[in-house]
Amino acid sequence: MAHVVLLTDAEDGLGDLTEHLDLLGHTVTARPRRASAAAGVPAADAVFVDARTDLSGARTVCTDLAALAAHLPVVAVFHDAGLSAVSARWQVADILLTTAGPAEVEARLRLATARSGPQGGHEPDEIRAADLVVDAAGYTARVHGQPLNLTYKEFELLKFLAQHPGRVFSREQLLQEVWGCDYFGGTRTVDVHVRRLRAKLGPDHEQLISTVRNVGYRFDARTA
Repeated sequence: MAHVVLLTDAEDGLGDLTEHLDLLGHTVTARPRRASAAAGVPAADAVFVDARTDLSGARTVCTDLAALAAHLPVVAVFHDAGLSAVSARWQVADILLTTAGPAEVEARLRLATARSGPQGGHEPDEIRAADLVVDAAGYTARVHGQPLNLTYKEFELLKFLAQHPGRVFSREQLLQEVWGCDYFGGTRTVDVHVRRLRAKLGPDHEQLISTVRNVGYRFDARTA
């Protein structure tokens, strides 16, 4: 899960986008946009800047953040009518429209943080969540030390979700990440594999893979 700071002067934050971030399990903190420069660089994984009004002021906030902390991904939030003002001079990692749904918000946040994150890192070979151990190098998964009899795709799906705890992925995203771009089957195959994984994890651990309604699935280590 990410810590997202919202820079906005609106009383409702960023409206539906704020609700989407909460739904997706991210930590959200709102700060006044007008005071952002004086407050310095926020401690966060990403910053969403309200660019629905006062485009000039919003661009100044974005460029100030880029100058102060080039590593910090900044996402500017626009109404559709404001897109004509977008250019490279904003120095943002990405943009969002106020009409974006939860899946798009999650995808753009994930891409923005990945682009700004350290390069050359690698995923851990062994992932632990309470009694579950996923050995990425050995292609095995164990619960209470007992190996799970998983198919190749079941293991790949479990490994991918466990490598991104708290992150919500749509069925389409999981198809692309686990099955690959050349897979032409429907998204129902994701539901089938999740159902089989939950059955093999057992009643005490099936909740590790939780469903986010109208969005997709996430690995929820907090329930372990």
